Amino acid sequence: MITSDEIVGLIDDRPEDGVFRVHRRLFTDPDVFDLEMKALFEGGWVFLGLASQLPRPNDYFTTSIGRHPIAVMRAADGSINAFINSCPHKGARICQLDRGNAKLHVCPYHSWSFDSAGKNRAIKGKAQGAYSDGFDRDSHDLRAVAKFGDYRGLLFACLNPDVGPLEDHLGEAKTLIDLIVDQSPDGIELVPGVVSFTYEANWKMQLENCSDQYHFSSVHPSYLRILERRTERAFEGATRNMWDVNKVHEEVPGEPTGGTYSFDQGHVMNWRMSDVPEALPLHERSAILEQRYGKEKRDWMLHSRNLTIFPNVQFAENASSQLRIIRPISVGLTEMRTYCFAPIGESGEARRKRIRQYEDFFNPSGLATPDDTVVYEACQEGNASQGSPWLQGYGRGMCAAVKGPDRFADQIGLKPASSVAADRWLSDETIFHAYYRAWRDRVAAVADAQAVRATEGVA
Repeated sequence: MITSDEIVGLIDDRPEDGVFRVHRRLFTDPDVFDLEMKALFEGGWVFLGLASQLPRPNDYFTTSIGRHPIAVMRAADGSINAFINSCPHKGARICQLDRGNAKLHVCPYHSWSFDSAGKNRAIKGKAQGAYSDGFDRDSHDLRAVAKFGDYRGLLFACLNPDVGPLEDHLGEAKTLIDLIVDQSPDGIELVPGVVSFTYEANWKMQLENCSDQYHFSSVHPSYLRILERRTERAFEGATRNMWDVNKVHEEVPGEPTGGTYSFDQGHVMNWRMSDVPEALPLHERSAILEQRYGKEKRDWMLHSRNLTIFPNVQFAENASSQLRIIRPISVGLTEMRTYCFAPIGESGEARRKRIRQYEDFFNPSGLATPDDTVVYEACQEGNASQGSPWLQGYGRGMCAAVKGPDRFADQIGLKPASSVAADRWLSDETIFHAYYRAWRDRVAAVADAQAVRATEGVA
């Protein structure tokens, strides 16, 4: 059994000495992975999906919380809840599809049925079953998750009844979620279509990479060459985005053009001023957004932003707008489910542009995702070596980080735990510290609880 002291010892966090290092064991040890699942994915708030995925009564979609299959349903009365997608009779999954609409869900094994509020409606042959009074006293409904929450149409759940409020978990990141949702008075929706793929590496590779600006020119040179070719020759229908080589705005040496923010709950965001905001689908709403929210918030909506809500969801607004849901399967296998998201009600031309940009960069068929997943797997193989156990990829920016907000955060009233403002060359890595401090504290607490139960003889 791994102790809390061992967990704490896997993060070498000594800010007074200018040191932050992570042990390779975090990425390769199955026992560490088991604790992560209990502490982070099954013991805390995780993202499930969007309320807009359930527009009609009796709509549902399926997902997971850690190792538990989940069905999220809108009941006939319009309320939404999440349930363990498992029949109480023999355990079979009730909802077999990724999404659908059904007033009644029938178990494929013995035909027990349940409505869209999770209530058991029929037990096949109940009258002939010679059941005991004890059986009748049990609930036969689908088991609801312990806690369910909705922040502005983003749905979260937790299996731990003792978890704190969702608002506390989100903290200051609510301001950053508002930048996404407020792009339309009706909120956001998923563009039809979903991509699901796996890579053979630890889930934290994806957690880090979304926030990692240092890798871009090294991992994606072919994409950068394509951007250059599009500049040299006008291809019909060529995709433009915020990284267009023909920049409208030139950088001033030494002047910050972006940065990072970190939060105590483990959430982080990296951002950058858009080189060509005119190329963004949202630019068509620029005047309306400025009138509604003011110039500073409007400008923030047009910045490139990668937001991670720890531990399992990322909103990438750079080449296009992508929602990423991280699902760890084993210590060396991760599933990604990704969508293009968009403000509800944008024009047909803006939606066309958004989809073209999305296809251009993201997913296994795009120009970037395959590069990233290959590197994740290379890291997983390399991390199997414990000869030099401490990874050094967490030091960039340590002399640039400041506690609290900077002048850019002040524009939208954001109050992060720490900030870094810099030009594009700094590529801050202190943003990862928030991940691993939250990881350490929560995983160590579960290790402590397991040790107490072991002492008391409780399984």
